[in-house]
Amino acid sequence: MLFSSISFLYVFLPAVLLCYALARGRWKNHVLLLFSLLFYAVGEPVYVLLLLFTAGVDYALARMVERFRGQGRARFALVLALVCNLVVLGFFKYADFLIEAVNGLLGTRIPLLHVPLPVGISFFTFQTMSYVIDVYRGEVPAERNVLTLTTYVSLFPQLIAGPIVRYQTVAEELHGRAHSLELTASGVQRFIVGLGKKVLLANLLGEICAAYRASTAPSVLYGWLYAVAFMLQIYFDFSGYSDMAVGLGRIFGFHFPENFNYPYIARSITEFWRRWHITLSTWFRDYVYIPLGGNRVGKWRWVRNLLVVWLLTGLWHGAAWNFLLWGGFFGILLLAEKFLLNNGKRSLPAPLGHVLVLFAVLMSFVLFNADGLSGAAQDIGVLFGLGGLPLSTVEATYELRSSAVLLLVAAVGATPLPKRLYERASKTRVGRAVLPVAGPVLLLGLLLLATAYLVDGSFNPFLYFRF
Repeated sequence: MLFSSISFLYVFLPAVLLCYALARGRWKNHVLLLFSLLFYAVGEPVYVLLLLFTAGVDYALARMVERFRGQGRARFALVLALVCNLVVLGFFKYADFLIEAVNGLLGTRIPLLHVPLPVGISFFTFQTMSYVIDVYRGEVPAERNVLTLTTYVSLFPQLIAGPIVRYQTVAEELHGRAHSLELTASGVQRFIVGLGKKVLLANLLGEICAAYRASTAPSVLYGWLYAVAFMLQIYFDFSGYSDMAVGLGRIFGFHFPENFNYPYIARSITEFWRRWHITLSTWFRDYVYIPLGGNRVGKWRWVRNLLVVWLLTGLWHGAAWNFLLWGGFFGILLLAEKFLLNNGKRSLPAPLGHVLVLFAVLMSFVLFNADGLSGAAQDIGVLFGLGGLPLSTVEATYELRSSAVLLLVAAVGATPLPKRLYERASKTRVGRAVLPVAGPVLLLGLLLLATAYLVDGSFNPFLYFRF
């Protein structure tokens, strides 16, 4: 079930809100747990058991870690928890990838398993692993109530696409949280804005990308149009979904971490990854990079640490060679940036840095969205006119004219400019008089437009379902 679906917006969400409002005390968590499992079961009925298994194993082993703290058995429990989570993730997500690699390398014919990928498995396994690690480090106490921990693991606002919420972030709120009209209103606003980003921008941009894939007349112009459209689509798709998750969290009294902060205004690759998928970047930093030694080691060990993290980041996104190459690409860019710019002590002129980052990110997303390495080579070749491709075609020109306004709106929307204009207007006398009335009206209009699109159209992909 997607947040951007009629069934969620007008059936599931009203039902859970009504039951949640009627519940009192600890029963609020029970309502969230029940509806979260139902939410997951709609699309993955069998894999609910996998979710419960993961939560149960990590609950038991975290209790063991705490009980035997400082002893070898605590370390054993930690290692066992990590192994269990990684085996589950590896089997469902990477088994066929490894089999294909072995077959290609050794010439064997091991049959593929074709195991369906449980939705959101990368997100909830990372959350449970961070929980056990934090208990081992003494940063949080082990949860005593298995239902409370299961609620945390299965919490539907962030279950299938993040942000990656660490247990320590919401531990207090799981046991008692404040609800207010102000927090609920801010959550509703954030949810509707995210819905608009997903449905009215990401989906329409996705239609451009789909048209390019279906075209039989490639050209340089069409290739660049596709690359720009996908770069904007993946941002609005994922950041929109994150906005909806954060908004839903506020409605239920939780404060989830932010996941995006206008990444396309970054002036360096380092800055870009401080703004893009923030919860994933910080997860790898805290649980992989720093434990490996971070930058507190010799130069070559540091290089190794950085490349390991980024290769793993690529693999986290998907079991394919182009994802591995995508992660390595960013690892090399970050190394180049740190060596050439003396670890941030020097900097490029801001406009040049911004252009280079946008170009690098655009190329990376062409690689990211390709059908394997051969597909990536073909897509990148189109951008530079390899194979004698024409600069333009009638189809490409028509598509550009048809989508120019959409691309302009999306490009502006990916910057802080609309937010800054709103904040500036809210400080004026006219703004203070008009915005309290116009704001809710605009939000209602945005909700109705998104609803109309969902009712009328069938194109509603979600890019991060693969993760």
